[in-house]
Amino acid sequence: MNIQLKTQGAPSASRPLAGKVSLVTGSTSGIGLGIARALAEAGSAVVLNGFGVVSEIARTKDRISADYGVRVSYSPADMTKAETIAEMIAATLTGHGRLDVLVNNAGIQYVAPLDQFPIEKWDAILSINLSSAFLHTTRLALPAMRKNKFGRIINIASAHGLVASPFKAAYVAAKHGIVGLTKVAALETAEEGITCNAICPGYVYTPLVEAQIGGQAKAHGISREQVIRDALLAQQPNKRFATVEELGALTVFLASDAAVSITGTALPVDGGWTAH
Repeated sequence: MNIQLKTQGAPSASRPLAGKVSLVTGSTSGIGLGIARALAEAGSAVVLNGFGVVSEIARTKDRISADYGVRVSYSPADMTKAETIAEMIAATLTGHGRLDVLVNNAGIQYVAPLDQFPIEKWDAILSINLSSAFLHTTRLALPAMRKNKFGRIINIASAHGLVASPFKAAYVAAKHGIVGLTKVAALETAEEGITCNAICPGYVYTPLVEAQIGGQAKAHGISREQVIRDALLAQQPNKRFATVEELGALTVFLASDAAVSITGTALPVDGGWTAH
């Protein structure tokens, strides 16, 4: 497919990330894909990462490139494997010449009582949700960011990085760890043109959440609206889902020059959940 890319000159108000390169882990669907699209719309070249059907990923790449006139590439790196993540970072630097914005979004979930939590699930969640953002992405991205005296590290944490819920031991531990890692990275890079922040969403409307709504409604014999209000959004005072577009817009802001003095923060996007 031959796509004519728009010329990327100096950043403008409408394309504040023109000339930048962004890598978003876990971005073939859901929140990560929404963030990748927002970064592309802001003018950044984008590296997608995640699992999925090869033909569908290729169509997604072509669609983003055509819609926003930026270069889009893809890495199938497994976020549990250090060597494949290192290859992804190296390929990004080789193929694009730089890495300006790193969004650590990849994550998985599992729910079980603490004393029944499978050890292999604990290890997998800590590996993907926390260790991948430390050992295998941030650590390897920092030298290139330091060389360019510019970098934006944006960790997608969760409201569960600030508060806890029952039966989510590994997820809550990992997301609290991401918030702590964010603060350390911010302090270590504070004088180098690099910022590091965490976004902490509550429930976000995605196809995966839609499937959960239908499943719970059928299992409990209640309406879709009751599942949303009394189960999923019980902790969110505004009783509405955040959207991937909202998270994308916040990510673009944090990646822009306008947010140069914002670092080391954990920003809730949770409808008031953590205000309790």
